[in-house]
Amino acid sequence: MSRSNSKAYTGTAIAFHWLIALLILAVFPLGVYMHELPLSPTKLQLYSYHKWLGITVLMLAILRILWRATHRPPALPASLPRWQQITTHAVHYSLYLLLLLIPLSGWLMSSAKGFQTVWFGVFPLPDLIAKDKALGDLFQEIHEVLNFTLLGLVSLHILAALKHHFINRDGIFMRMLSTRPR
Repeated sequence: MSRSNSKAYTGTAIAFHWLIALLILAVFPLGVYMHELPLSPTKLQLYSYHKWLGITVLMLAILRILWRATHRPPALPASLPRWQQITTHAVHYSLYLLLLLIPLSGWLMSSAKGFQTVWFGVFPLPDLIAKDKALGDLFQEIHEVLNFTLLGLVSLHILAALKHHFINRDGIFMRMLSTRPR
């Protein structure tokens, strides 16, 4: 593990963070929108796009977690109260877990409902389980609950970052914008 005492994230960590954030900003509203559409070719195409984005998030999340495991993030300021440090770590680990579980639950749902996932319309991914309507419905519920949990945690994450930037003015937010220490 890299043991740098830097006060900034690496460029790779920053790129993973913002790329995954942008993909989530695309895939979540797309999922909400397409869910309510009547069955049509447009709805099926949107489901394909949603799956492509979800599998991309899964792959990037795996790479991000591997990067994080081998590159220590900058330490939190010592002035940060212990409860905030614990909360920060809990939220980050929960976000990583959700970035794995949400796409996997969607892939499991698609498999159980009998709809193969084809990444970018070119790379067919194997079904993870056999077709099973009841299981497909269960994974759909799990997928929705996990997504709305992610929405809540991302909202908390954003509010905390804004608080640190505008109220505390402690440089925590800026660490994810630049590789230069503040």
